[in-house]
Amino acid sequence: MARAKTPGNGNTRRKQTKSLPAVNSFETNNNSHPADLEAEIRLRAYQLSEKRGFVPGHEHEDWLVAEREVLGVMARGHHA
Repeated sequence: MARAKTPGNGNTRRKQTKSLPAVNSFETNNNSHPADLEAEIRLRAYQLSEKRGFVPGHEHEDWLVAEREVLGVMARGHHA
């Protein structure tokens, strides 16, 4: 019986894209507008993945850690 093609089957190689420059420190704009929140989380998740050497399988974890860090920095900035 043939297996149905799904996004998880077959060739898992991804198209290589131009990488962003390495960022050694994490800072966020404490006055960030909520529209910028996702962009800041995305950037931090990218930095975490880059630090790990872009090893696949940690995308969700990187996102959650980045979200926690960005929101934490923003919360500390608003209560200072």
